[in-house]
Parts: sequence; C-alpha cells; structure tokens
Amino acid sequence: MKKIVYLFVALTAIVTAISSCSDSETYADQKKRERSAINKYIKDNNIKVLTEAEFKAQDCTTDTSKHEYVYLDNSGVYMQVIRKGCGKKLQNNETATVLCRYKEYNMLTDSLQSTNMIGYYISVVDKMNVTNTSGTFTATFQKGESLMYSLYGSTSVPSGWLAPFTYINLGRQDSEDNEIAHVRIIVPHTQGHSYATSGVYPCLYDITYQRGY
Repeated sequence: MKKIVYLFVALTAIVTAISSCSDSETYADQKKRERSAINKYIKDNNIKVLTEAEFKAQDCTTDTSKHEYVYLDNSGVYMQVIRKGCGKKLQNNETATVLCRYKEYNMLTDSLQSTNMIGYYISVVDKMNVTNTSGTFTATFQKGESLMYSLYGSTSVPSGWLAPFTYINLGRQDSEDNEIAHVRIIVPHTQGHSYATSGVYPCLYDITYQRGY
C-alpha cells in the first residue's frame, strides 16, 4: 500500500508540472518558464556560478560554504561537487556497475518528486551500468534494481546524471575514511528523463555514486 501511495504522489507531481502548460503555450514559452525556475533557485539559494575555467583552476572542486556550482557549457547542467569520492575515475573503455542514492526535485512545482533515500524505497539502491568511451559516458539502469526505471519506464539514464563522471571518483565506502562521491546537479529538460523532456521542466538532484561489485 505504501508503494502505491508513494508512486501516486510522485507521478501526481509530474502530471501537475506537465498539465500546467496551457494548450496555447509554445515551446519557447515553456523554455522561458524553465529558465526562470532555474534562475529563481540560483538567486534564492545565493548560488555562485563558476565558469568551467574557474572550476578547473580550483582543481575541479566547488566550495559548498560559498554555495558554488559550476555551469557545464556542453550540457547546460549546473553541478556542485560536495565530495569527489574515494577510489579513481572510470577509465577509458571501462564499464562499471554504479550504485546511486538520490533525491529528485521538480523545480517548477518545488517538490520532492522521487527518492530512494527515505520511506518505502530506502531498500532500493539504483543500479546502473556505466561505460566510458574516450570521455563520453553512456549508461543504462538495471531493470528491477532501479526506482528511476520503475517510475519512468526506461532503462535510459538521464544525460544529466552522467555529467559528473568526468570529475568524480568511483570507490566503495568500506571504511569511515572512504567517502563516496556526492554531487548536486540542476538538470534542464534536455538532459533529463522522458517526463522532464516532454514536460519541459528542470530537476534538481542530490546524488551519491558508489562503485558496485
């Protein structure tokens, strides 16, 4: 019963975002609304936006005490690196299983849309297979082992989820000193899942990445 209720709440938030678009609203209008939601979040949270050059100059880190995020030009994703993580980066031509805990916020409705960090789904760790091909990352969710797959019906991992892999390490939290990678990302609809793409809304994600077995 809890599963049904929680799923209903999550999907209701999605439908609300999509249905808020009037029939007369153009795609340009929807993109403008999305941009406004992102800008509002940046302003309300006193976020300092770094260029990629500034980000690289400080060893690809962001100062969370200064609310720093880097804007990634190619994807339009804003990223805050909370922890780079233990271990090492995914190597060229390497495929790895990656385990993720996440919170997903719909930025238009300012609501928690889905998460596997609390409630019924806390036992589910989203599992995906990630491949690095000359610096280009591709990934698929594993069926039956991913809340994102259960909610959105696709094994495709949102491109925004893959943006951090250029900068983070993949390791295992097998001791107190080995902290896994942790990021926050603002993902525009073009880099999101199919519901975000069709509804033209941005999502804020809080995600940890851990190397699987």
